[in-house]
Amino acid sequence: MNLKENLIVLVSGILFGLGLGLSQMMDRDRVLGFLDVVGVWDPTLIFVLGGAVGVTAIAFRFVLRLPHPLFSNKFYLPTRQDIDPTLIMGAAIFGIGWGIAGYCPGPAITALVLGILNPVLFIIAMIAGSLAYTLSSKLTGPGPK
Repeated sequence: MNLKENLIVLVSGILFGLGLGLSQMMDRDRVLGFLDVVGVWDPTLIFVLGGAVGVTAIAFRFVLRLPHPLFSNKFYLPTRQDIDPTLIMGAAIFGIGWGIAGYCPGPAITALVLGILNPVLFIIAMIAGSLAYTLSSKLTGPGPK
């Protein structure tokens, strides 16, 4: 990456982190309250979800009409569209982990600034899980395609 791309990544990361902080997505109690639909449900994060989906639905219609992104030579879009057991299992494990911990990767990294132990433990466990997957996929192959 060149300097301009690195600056774009840095600014994007700062904006993302600010958004996570302002929306309280890095507050695990707020997230767990949102995920607890059969208990004491906290619906406030539905506005975060709605805002993200709304902006994406509108913006992507215009952005994908461009010949290429503003700061790159081409779009990097997924090419696979199939749903296989590996995808389903990974999504289930991700959802279970999110429901137990109240963090997903972006908010956990952002929550490091809070100076508490929970996001640190989550990130250590996330790295361990990623390494375990990498090791197991090398031993058994990445799964069906």
